[in-house]
Amino acid sequence: MEGLRDRTRRAVRAELAGRALELFTTCGFDETTVDDIARAAGMSRRSFFRYFPSKEDVLFGQLEAMGEQVAEEVAARPPQEGPWECLHAVLRGWEARINTQAEVMRLVERTPALRARLLQKRDEARARIVEALIGRGVAALEADLAAAAAGAALDTVAREWLRTDESAGESTDEGAGGSADRLELTDRVFAMLRPAFLS
Repeated sequence: MEGLRDRTRRAVRAELAGRALELFTTCGFDETTVDDIARAAGMSRRSFFRYFPSKEDVLFGQLEAMGEQVAEEVAARPPQEGPWECLHAVLRGWEARINTQAEVMRLVERTPALRARLLQKRDEARARIVEALIGRGVAALEADLAAAAAGAALDTVAREWLRTDESAGESTDEGAGGSADRLELTDRVFAMLRPAFLS
Protein backbone atom coordinates (compact mmCIF):
# COMPACT_ATOMS: atom_id res chain seq x y z
CA MET A 1 0.00 0.00 0.00
CA GLU A 2 1.28 3.45 -0.91
CA GLY A 3 2.26 5.53 2.12
CA LEU A 4 1.61 9.20 2.81
CA ARG A 5 5.18 10.13 1.87
CA ASP A 6 4.88 8.42 -1.51
CA ARG A 7 1.51 10.07 -2.20
CA THR A 8 2.92 13.47 -1.28
CA ARG A 9 5.93 12.97 -3.53
CA ARG A 10 3.70 11.89 -6.40
CA ALA A 11 1.50 14.97 -5.89
CA VAL A 12 4.49 17.34 -5.90
CA ARG A 13 5.89 15.70 -9.04
CA ALA A 14 2.50 16.06 -10.74
CA GLU A 15 2.33 19.75 -9.80
CA LEU A 16 5.84 20.38 -11.11
CA ALA A 17 4.98 18.59 -14.34
CA GLY A 18 1.87 20.74 -14.77
CA ARG A 19 3.75 23.99 -14.11
CA ALA A 20 6.50 22.98 -16.49
CA LEU A 21 4.07 22.13 -19.28
CA GLU A 22 2.41 25.54 -18.93
CA LEU A 23 5.79 27.26 -19.25
CA PHE A 24 6.98 25.06 -22.11
CA THR A 25 3.75 25.74 -24.00
CA THR A 26 3.76 29.51 -23.51
CA CYS A 27 7.50 30.28 -23.50
CA GLY A 28 9.05 27.38 -25.40
CA PHE A 29 10.95 24.35 -24.12
CA ASP A 30 14.47 25.64 -24.85
CA GLU A 31 13.67 29.08 -23.43
CA THR A 32 12.34 27.73 -20.11
CA THR A 33 14.91 27.04 -17.38
CA VAL A 34 14.81 24.86 -14.29
CA ASP A 35 14.81 28.08 -12.24
CA ASP A 36 11.68 29.23 -14.08
CA ILE A 37 9.87 25.96 -13.27
CA ALA A 38 10.97 25.97 -9.63
CA ARG A 39 9.89 29.58 -9.20
CA ALA A 40 6.48 28.88 -10.75
CA ALA A 41 6.01 26.00 -8.30
CA GLY A 42 7.14 28.07 -5.33
CA MET A 43 10.27 26.09 -4.58
CA SER A 44 14.04 26.40 -4.87
CA ARG A 45 16.18 25.03 -7.69
CA ARG A 46 17.69 22.59 -5.18
CA SER A 47 14.23 21.34 -4.21
CA PHE A 48 13.36 20.84 -7.88
CA PHE A 49 16.24 18.40 -8.28
CA ARG A 50 14.91 16.30 -5.40
CA TYR A 51 12.01 15.37 -7.67
CA PHE A 52 13.47 15.41 -11.19
CA PRO A 53 17.04 15.12 -12.52
CA SER A 54 16.40 17.48 -15.45
CA LYS A 55 13.78 19.64 -17.12
CA GLU A 56 13.39 16.94 -19.78
CA ASP A 57 12.32 14.50 -17.09
CA VAL A 58 9.80 16.89 -15.53
CA LEU A 59 7.92 17.02 -18.83
CA PHE A 60 7.28 13.30 -18.60
CA GLY A 61 6.44 13.25 -14.89
CA GLN A 62 2.74 12.68 -15.56
CA LEU A 63 3.56 9.94 -18.07
CA GLU A 64 5.75 8.21 -15.50
CA ALA A 65 3.05 8.43 -12.82
CA MET A 66 0.53 7.14 -15.33
CA GLY A 67 2.70 4.10 -16.07
CA GLU A 68 2.92 3.28 -12.37
CA GLN A 69 -0.83 3.61 -11.86
CA VAL A 70 -1.69 1.60 -14.99
CA ALA A 71 0.53 -1.23 -13.70
CA GLU A 72 -1.25 -1.09 -10.33
CA GLU A 73 -4.66 -1.26 -12.00
CA VAL A 74 -3.57 -4.17 -14.23
CA ALA A 75 -2.47 -6.09 -11.14
CA ALA A 76 -5.84 -5.44 -9.48
CA ARG A 77 -8.05 -6.66 -12.37
CA PRO A 78 -10.09 -9.90 -11.98
CA PRO A 79 -7.72 -12.88 -12.19
CA GLN A 80 -9.83 -14.71 -14.79
CA GLU A 81 -9.54 -11.82 -17.26
CA GLY A 82 -7.20 -12.41 -20.21
CA PRO A 83 -4.18 -10.12 -20.67
CA TRP A 84 -5.53 -8.34 -23.77
CA GLU A 85 -8.96 -7.76 -22.23
CA CYS A 86 -7.25 -6.57 -19.05
CA LEU A 87 -5.09 -4.04 -20.89
CA HIS A 88 -8.02 -2.86 -22.99
CA ALA A 89 -10.20 -2.28 -19.93
CA VAL A 90 -7.51 -0.45 -17.96
CA LEU A 91 -6.28 1.74 -20.80
CA ARG A 92 -9.83 2.51 -21.94
CA GLY A 93 -10.47 3.81 -18.45
CA TRP A 94 -7.48 6.11 -18.79
CA GLU A 95 -8.60 7.74 -22.04
CA ALA A 96 -10.03 10.88 -20.39
CA ARG A 97 -6.74 11.37 -18.55
CA ILE A 98 -4.66 10.51 -21.60
CA ASN A 99 -6.41 13.40 -23.39
CA THR A 100 -4.50 15.77 -21.13
CA GLN A 101 -1.24 14.46 -22.61
CA ALA A 102 -2.04 15.87 -26.06
CA GLU A 103 -0.12 19.09 -25.34
CA VAL A 104 2.90 17.05 -24.26
CA MET A 105 2.80 15.01 -27.47
CA ARG A 106 2.57 18.13 -29.62
CA LEU A 107 5.50 19.66 -27.76
CA VAL A 108 7.55 16.49 -28.23
CA GLU A 109 6.76 16.49 -31.95
CA ARG A 110 8.10 20.05 -32.16
CA THR A 111 11.23 19.30 -30.06
CA PRO A 112 13.48 16.55 -31.47
CA ALA A 113 15.63 16.47 -28.30
CA LEU A 114 12.61 15.21 -26.34
CA ARG A 115 11.79 12.24 -28.55
CA ALA A 116 14.55 9.96 -27.24
CA ARG A 117 13.57 10.71 -23.65
CA LEU A 118 9.93 9.93 -24.45
CA LEU A 119 10.93 6.51 -25.81
CA GLN A 120 12.93 5.84 -22.65
CA LYS A 121 10.01 6.76 -20.39
CA ARG A 122 7.63 4.64 -22.44
CA ASP A 123 9.98 1.67 -22.17
CA GLU A 124 10.08 2.11 -18.40
CA ALA A 125 6.28 2.29 -18.19
CA ARG A 126 5.91 -0.77 -20.42
CA ALA A 127 8.34 -2.72 -18.22
CA ARG A 128 6.15 -2.00 -15.19
CA ILE A 129 3.06 -3.17 -17.05
CA VAL A 130 4.82 -6.35 -18.21
CA GLU A 131 5.77 -7.12 -14.61
CA ALA A 132 2.15 -6.59 -13.55
CA LEU A 133 0.95 -9.03 -16.24
CA ILE A 134 3.56 -11.59 -15.21
CA GLY A 135 2.33 -11.19 -11.64
CA ARG A 136 -1.11 -12.23 -12.93
CA GLY A 137 0.35 -15.49 -14.20
CA VAL A 138 0.91 -14.46 -17.84
CA ALA A 139 4.03 -15.94 -19.46
CA ALA A 140 6.83 -13.40 -19.91
CA LEU A 141 6.82 -13.64 -23.72
CA GLU A 142 3.06 -13.15 -23.92
CA ALA A 143 3.11 -10.33 -21.37
CA ASP A 144 5.85 -8.51 -23.30
CA LEU A 145 4.06 -8.88 -26.62
CA ALA A 146 0.67 -7.88 -25.21
CA ALA A 147 2.14 -4.74 -23.59
CA ALA A 148 3.97 -3.81 -26.79
CA ALA A 149 0.82 -4.30 -28.87
CA ALA A 150 -1.21 -2.20 -26.42
CA GLY A 151 1.40 0.55 -26.67
CA ALA A 152 1.15 0.45 -30.46
CA ALA A 153 -2.64 0.65 -30.17
CA LEU A 154 -2.45 3.76 -27.97
CA ASP A 155 0.07 5.39 -30.31
CA THR A 156 -2.28 4.80 -33.24
CA VAL A 157 -5.24 6.21 -31.31
CA ALA A 158 -3.23 9.30 -30.32
CA ARG A 159 -2.08 10.00 -33.88
CA GLU A 160 -5.58 9.60 -35.29
CA TRP A 161 -7.04 11.77 -32.55
CA LEU A 162 -4.50 14.52 -33.24
CA ARG A 163 -5.28 14.32 -36.96
CA THR A 164 -8.97 14.76 -36.27
CA ASP A 165 -8.67 17.21 -33.38
CA GLU A 166 -11.17 20.05 -33.66
CA SER A 167 -8.42 22.59 -33.00
CA ALA A 168 -6.52 21.33 -36.02
CA GLY A 169 -9.41 22.04 -38.36
CA GLU A 170 -10.71 19.38 -40.71
CA SER A 171 -9.69 15.75 -40.53
CA THR A 172 -7.13 14.29 -42.88
CA ASP A 173 -9.06 11.01 -42.77
CA GLU A 174 -12.10 11.26 -44.97
CA GLY A 175 -15.25 10.40 -43.09
CA ALA A 176 -13.73 10.66 -39.61
CA GLY A 177 -15.29 14.05 -38.98
CA GLY A 178 -13.79 17.11 -37.34
CA SER A 179 -13.04 15.38 -34.01
CA ALA A 180 -12.54 11.72 -33.22
CA ASP A 181 -14.07 9.93 -30.23
CA ARG A 182 -11.07 8.49 -28.38
CA LEU A 183 -13.07 5.78 -26.64
CA GLU A 184 -14.52 4.57 -29.92
CA LEU A 185 -11.08 4.73 -31.51
CA THR A 186 -9.57 2.78 -28.63
CA ASP A 187 -12.18 0.02 -28.91
CA ARG A 188 -11.76 -0.17 -32.67
CA VAL A 189 -7.96 -0.26 -32.62
CA PHE A 190 -7.80 -2.84 -29.81
CA ALA A 191 -10.21 -5.05 -31.77
CA MET A 192 -8.12 -4.67 -34.94
CA LEU A 193 -4.80 -5.27 -33.24
CA ARG A 194 -5.70 -8.17 -30.95
CA PRO A 195 -2.65 -10.49 -31.03
CA ALA A 196 -3.34 -13.83 -32.77
CA PHE A 197 -1.83 -15.82 -29.88
CA LEU A 198 -4.51 -14.40 -27.56
CA SER A 199 -7.40 -15.41 -29.84
